[in-house]
Amino acid sequence: MQPTIISSYDGGEHNADLVKTAARLKKEAGYKDLSCVQIVPAFGTIPTKVVANWLNIFTPPNGKFHRYFALGMEVGGAFSSCIADILLHPELSKFKYIFTLEHDNICPPDVVVKLLSQLDAHPELACVSGLYYTKGYGGCAQIWGDIKDPIINYRPQLPDVNGGLVECYGTGMGAAVWRMDMFKDERIQRPWFRTKASKEEGVGTQDLAFWSEARKYGYRCAVDCSVKVGHYDHEGKFGPPEFTW
Repeated sequence: MQPTIISSYDGGEHNADLVKTAARLKKEAGYKDLSCVQIVPAFGTIPTKVVANWLNIFTPPNGKFHRYFALGMEVGGAFSSCIADILLHPELSKFKYIFTLEHDNICPPDVVVKLLSQLDAHPELACVSGLYYTKGYGGCAQIWGDIKDPIINYRPQLPDVNGGLVECYGTGMGAAVWRMDMFKDERIQRPWFRTKASKEEGVGTQDLAFWSEARKYGYRCAVDCSVKVGHYDHEGKFGPPEFTW
């Protein structure tokens, strides 16, 4: 042990600069109602590496947080069925947010706290996603659509290298927080998330199919490039097995 002089009083690191601490707490918004339901389309199994990561994810202190797992369901059907069930629940339907988390996404421990704080700070947005990429060599950021182009498009955009928000026409669902109220809007077609694969509707993933509808009614979304999410390929369908893109 090093020779040390011990003071009889230490007010603590967080009290040392109360202005700085209060500003941090205000930004995190944990003193507000950030009640959130997590939805995971699990397909029956989740890789151990992913579960190990999820055990480190924390939520706002003493905030309401509930988890839903949908087993053996197509991804769009899983999200839609869980949300429909939540809206029928007398307590969960009053929650403010939904956190969608997919079975192959590896997140930073503060993913929920950061995305919730972003939605609190940006009332103009209905959804904020973490930054992750399509699997495989040459994968693109799931920041779908150049919002500066008045013609709706889903071209993958560049991430902000400084970790800022990038607004876009659509986000993925692998690690994203959504406002509960948008799913109570009767104008949006139900089921909300439908994977399209027909001659009549064309081809489209459930996430962008939803955004093509939601944007008609003014709902906006963005990607937080400071929340860096890995996309785990357990089976090696897009490269080496057990690799995170």
